[in-house]
Amino acid sequence: MTRRFELVVIGTGAAASAVAGRCRKAGWSVAVIDELPFGGTCSLRGCDPKKVLVGGAEAIEGARRLAGKGVRQDGMHIDWPELIRFKRSMIAEVPGRKEEGFLRAGIEVFHGHARFTGPATIEVAGQLLEARRVVIASGAKPARLGIAGEELLTTSTQFLEIDDLPRRIVFVGGGFVSFEFAQVAIRAGAQVTILHRGPRPLHLFDPDLVDRLLEKSRILGIDVRLQTSVTRIERANSGLVVHGRHGDEEVIVEADMVVHGAGRVPAVEDLDVHAAGIDVTGGRIALNEYLQSVSNPAVYVAGDAAAVGPALTPVAGYEGRIVAANLLEGNRVHADYSVVPSVAFTVPPLAAVGLTEVAARQRGLRFRANLLDTSSWYSSRRVGETHSGSKVLIDEESGRILGAHLLGPSAEELINLFAMAMRTGTTSSQIKEMLFAYPSHGSDIAHMV
Repeated sequence: MTRRFELVVIGTGAAASAVAGRCRKAGWSVAVIDELPFGGTCSLRGCDPKKVLVGGAEAIEGARRLAGKGVRQDGMHIDWPELIRFKRSMIAEVPGRKEEGFLRAGIEVFHGHARFTGPATIEVAGQLLEARRVVIASGAKPARLGIAGEELLTTSTQFLEIDDLPRRIVFVGGGFVSFEFAQVAIRAGAQVTILHRGPRPLHLFDPDLVDRLLEKSRILGIDVRLQTSVTRIERANSGLVVHGRHGDEEVIVEADMVVHGAGRVPAVEDLDVHAAGIDVTGGRIALNEYLQSVSNPAVYVAGDAAAVGPALTPVAGYEGRIVAANLLEGNRVHADYSVVPSVAFTVPPLAAVGLTEVAARQRGLRFRANLLDTSSWYSSRRVGETHSGSKVLIDEESGRILGAHLLGPSAEELINLFAMAMRTGTTSSQIKEMLFAYPSHGSDIAHMV
C-alpha cells in the first residue's frame, strides 16, 4: 500500500523540524522519517551533550586557574562515569518529546532507513511513501579517510557514550571535535594527542588566536602535532597503534582509543538518491540558490545534508525555514551566510563571526585590524585566564564591523553582540558610545573596537 503526502522530510533535527512544522501549519500533509532516535545530531549526538562534558572541564579549569587565589582544588576531579550519566539525563527525554511534538502537530512519523525508489517515492520499513515534495535533512556523517584500519576509529557519537575514559587517546584531525573533546579528556586525566595533517588546525578561525589556543592546549599537556598525516591504524597487545608521516619521518603513537575528528560529509549516499535522479558531485547534492536539487525539482535539501552554509545548528534551522518558504510560496528566498557566529567550545572558547583578515584582503576592502592581547584585562585576570585575545576588523570608510574574532572567557556570548552589531550596521563609534554594565565581559567590546 502506498501512502501519499504533500511533503516527506528525511531527518528530525533542526532543519527537518523547521520545514516540517511550517508546512504542516500551512495545512500540508507531512511525514517525517528517521532511522535514528528522533531529535537530530545537535540534541542527541553533538552540541548539547558535548556542552555538558565541556561544563565539567570548565569547572575543573576554573578551580585550577584560581588555585592559590582563594580557591582550593584539593581532590577536585572529573568523575567520568558520573559525568556521562549526567549527560544522558540531559538528553534522555528528547526523542520522546520530539516524536510527541510531531504527532501533536498532525505530522506522521516513520522509524527506519529511508531509500528513494523514484523521483518522489521513498521506501521505509516496508512501506512506500509518495510525496509531492521531499526534503532531505538527514545531517552528516564522519568522512571516509581511506586508510588501513579505519574501522578501528571511534566516532564523536561513540565518544560521547563511553562509560570509562581510556588512558591514552589520539584524535585524528585538528577541527572542532578534536580540540573540544581533547580539552575535556586532558582535564579528566587522559593522555591526549592530536594529529593534524595541515600546517594549522581550526582553519576557520583567526590564526593569531588559534596560535594562542594552541599554546594553552600544549601547556595543558595536549600533544598537538601539525603537518602529520595518519596512514594506518592497527591493533597491538598494548591497544592500538597509529602510524603516520611528518614530512619524511615516520610517526608512531600508541593509544587505547583513536577518535575520528577529521571532518564530516553529507549523509545522502545511503538514501539511494540516484534512484530519484538526484545529481551528486563529490558527495554533495547539486543545489540551486533556493536549496533545490538542480536535477529533481521535487527535492530540496537543508542543514548539514545540504553542505552549503556552515555546519551549525542555527544554520540548519535557518535553511529549514528558507526551504519551507520556497515550498509554500514558490522559489523566492535564498540564504545569506554573511553573519553567522561560530564557536569552538574549548576552554577558553574560541569564537568568530564575519570575515577573516585574509578574506577581507582578497575582497580588496580597506580596513583596520585591531588585534589585542586581553590576558591582562580585568575580565581575564579575575578568573586567572592567561590566554585570551581579540581581533576586530573595522571598515575604514564606514566604521562598520567586518569581522570579529575572540578567545577568552564568555567569548561564546560576546560573539553574539558583534553579530548583532554587524546585522544592524552598528559602527565602532556607536559601540564605543554605548553604556555597558560593569564589570562584565560585555563591557570589554567597547575597548576591542
